[in-house]
Formats: sequence, structure tokens, C-alpha cells
Amino acid sequence: MSEDWNTKYGTRRVRRDPPTLEEAIFAAIGITDDQEAQAEIAASLMGLPIESVQAEVKKAARTSARSSTRVIAGEQGAQRSVVVERRVTRKFGNDKRTA
Repeated sequence: MSEDWNTKYGTRRVRRDPPTLEEAIFAAIGITDDQEAQAEIAASLMGLPIESVQAEVKKAARTSARSSTRVIAGEQGAQRSVVVERRVTRKFGNDKRTA
């Protein structure tokens, strides 16, 4: 799908593609935890019938359930979660100080 319009600089064209099935399911998983609602959301994003999307939502739920969190057994068998965060350091190009 594409859409054209005229500007003072000439004709401009924007390409609009529907999301892939994986992208639609990923978005639906981020919105709700209910698998039926996820299938309905993904189907509406794709323009497909719900029945064809439900199987893929169930597959995605199984794979995400296995790899969602990592648990490390600590002392005496107690489980604890590990959270990894990345901190971004800012580097400026004009950070040279002159006397």
C-alpha cells in the first residue's frame, strides 16, 4: 500500500505495510496476558480471522513462558531473580577543557 500527496517540493510517497504476524503477536502480548484477547488483538492488526491467529499465539505463549525470567538458586535452595540493566554513559565531543 502506498499513499501519494503533492508538496511544494514535489510528490511524496509513504509506504504503509501491515505488521507481520510475529510483530502483531508481540504487540498483543505487551497489551494483555489473556491469550484469547491477544489473538483478537493480533487478528485485528493483521486483518485475519481469529481462528488462524490463535494457534500462533499459543506457540508464542509457550516459548515466552520458558524464557521470561531466569532464576538462580541461592543459599539453601532459595530462589532469587536477577535483573540486568544497562547504563548509558554520555560522551561529549567538546569535553576538552582549556586553561
